[in-house]
Amino acid sequence: MKRISIFLFTCISILSFNACKEDIDESNLYTFTGETIEDYLANRSDRFSSFNYILSRIGYDNILSAYGTYTCFAPDNNAINEYIDSLYNDVTQANDNPHNGMTAPGLEGLTDSLCKDIALFHLLSTEWRSIDMNGEKTIPTLLGRDINTALDSVSATVVLNREALIRTDAMDVDLENGILHEISHVITRSNRLVSGELAELPGFTIFTEALVQTGLADSLTDQVRYDFDTRNDAEGHYVPEECKMGYTIFAETDEALQAKGINSFAELVQYANKQYEKCADAKNPDTREGWYDYYRNHNIKVSTSNDYRNPNNALSMFMRYHIVKCKVAYDKLVYHHDTKISGSDNTNPKATRVEYYETMLPYTLLKVTERSNKRYINRWISNASLTNKVERLGTDNPDAISDVKFEGIEILRDNKQALNGYIHPITDVLVYNWDVPNGALNERMRFDYAALFGEMMSNGFRHVDGNVIKSWNGGKSGSLGDEIRITDGFFQNLRQYSPETTKLTYGPMQTSSWYNYQKDEFRARGTYDFAMRLPPVPDGSYELRIGYTAEKKRGMLQFYLGTSSELTDMKALDIPLDMRVMPGDGVTAVIGGTTKTGEQALTEDIPCVYTGQVYINNTSDKGVKSDANMRNLGYMRGPLAYSGENGYARYATKDLRRILTRDMFKQGEYWLRFKSVLNSEESEFHMDYIEFCPANVYNNAIYAEDMY
Repeated sequence: MKRISIFLFTCISILSFNACKEDIDESNLYTFTGETIEDYLANRSDRFSSFNYILSRIGYDNILSAYGTYTCFAPDNNAINEYIDSLYNDVTQANDNPHNGMTAPGLEGLTDSLCKDIALFHLLSTEWRSIDMNGEKTIPTLLGRDINTALDSVSATVVLNREALIRTDAMDVDLENGILHEISHVITRSNRLVSGELAELPGFTIFTEALVQTGLADSLTDQVRYDFDTRNDAEGHYVPEECKMGYTIFAETDEALQAKGINSFAELVQYANKQYEKCADAKNPDTREGWYDYYRNHNIKVSTSNDYRNPNNALSMFMRYHIVKCKVAYDKLVYHHDTKISGSDNTNPKATRVEYYETMLPYTLLKVTERSNKRYINRWISNASLTNKVERLGTDNPDAISDVKFEGIEILRDNKQALNGYIHPITDVLVYNWDVPNGALNERMRFDYAALFGEMMSNGFRHVDGNVIKSWNGGKSGSLGDEIRITDGFFQNLRQYSPETTKLTYGPMQTSSWYNYQKDEFRARGTYDFAMRLPPVPDGSYELRIGYTAEKKRGMLQFYLGTSSELTDMKALDIPLDMRVMPGDGVTAVIGGTTKTGEQALTEDIPCVYTGQVYINNTSDKGVKSDANMRNLGYMRGPLAYSGENGYARYATKDLRRILTRDMFKQGEYWLRFKSVLNSEESEFHMDYIEFCPANVYNNAIYAEDMY
């Protein structure tokens, strides 16, 4: 018998929210009872007979009687009865789905399908205690859909999907096969697609009409596809059998539009026409015209007539910039596991965490910034990624050269989940205007590899708990049981030229001691050969870089760049990169006729002959001079933005960035190919992140690129 434990919600768990309840209920405890989850429900039939009936209809009463590890959110009889009454009496779908599919009032009127949906939406395949849910979390259920958690500041307890409170007197009940939380309300889910869900929300009438008039409401229907390789993985990795798809919509409320003088659909049309009609004209900084490089380069004409379904119509362009083709909950909009920031979040304008998303407006990005626990779209800081304090690089002092030009558009926390996506209310009007490519995106842009594939977010893979993967993988243990095999065709923006010998895997949450940007990791092993589509950037001269850690087990590979995934369009970039080369691993420097090896060379301030590195703690200038030497050889140190086992990545000699090319990029299609040049099944390519750094950052005549 497990020992009895008592868990208190402390103020520490509440401070993550703006409001804090001073008097916390100390009766919230979890106690081992010797029961299974099913025993617990059955032995309290006066409270849970209705929920247990639903479980029994699909055979889950037996499953929850057996060995396993689950989390059960158990609504009581009153909550179940109230919910099924609301289903039966719902008239919003009277024509298409009367009574939400129920055949009669009461429990017996539920179909098996409804029972399955209700039951599995209240069950998790791993243990989640209340302390694990006391912030904003997105948790995968056995239904294959997520629930979102938050901390309710009034009751000082966790709230699920902003409606079902975990009861403070019956949370974290420790049972033989998992954890049970009694909840105050059935956790509801919408079976509407994103367009239908948006139409039912109050306060979005103008945006909803525009979505309908442009035809986008009828096109946002993707849910799942199966057109990829699902063969078993011989090494035991989890292999997905389906690929979920979906959308994220950033939608202005009527109130936000009205604040801009937009009170009707007709006025929104006028606004969109004014914003986009000159976007493809000749580029003119004085008049701020011609900023949409892709349209201008391809002579695409913008229509301002009433052909709203034309994708080049100004209103359609306006709406498409609001939509991302993947499902992203609020708490997943920005990832920053173990990342560092410079200075106080309230004083340093560079103290931000950022993700970039490609929208449905062709080849455009929007930027989401986390700041002070809020999220903003297209926040713009002048001289981003630059510093005027070279001798103090890496300190916590903000640079006076950086000013906030645009605070960004706030994304409200009240996201709405539909069957195939999320709807995020925003507080201002979102436009792809001159300031986006020339301001917000005019910075060093760092993309974690996991952020380049919408399927990572839509399928809940990014940073998912390893135990969840093991549950998907039949409870398989071992070092490979918590990794995902990415088979040929699963990512639409990735092409495998040799699927039989390319072993591409994703580890969602590696150890914090590793020098990984966001601690997750892609790896390619074997005699791999594949290409991925790069994120689109505005026209300009850029350095394209990759970040990686050098290890003995790494391999050697050749990079290619092309304007499509066809091999005939690919051109080799520089010489092959040997990722095995690292200090202390046979790297030599010849000084004065004497050969010194690896660590000895570095500790004596002798640069590594391959990378130009020296140990920074042996230099008086914080490594600035050796940074220049490294750049001449095509390398950079890791940034100060994240850390590993021995501190910041910049101080880890094995954490490196390779400059693949300095070239002119046009806003549009580019693919980067990775081809192993070793004939070895154990050869490994570490995929951490890529960077697009514009020339005015890496080659600025006045300031230096900062070390973050």
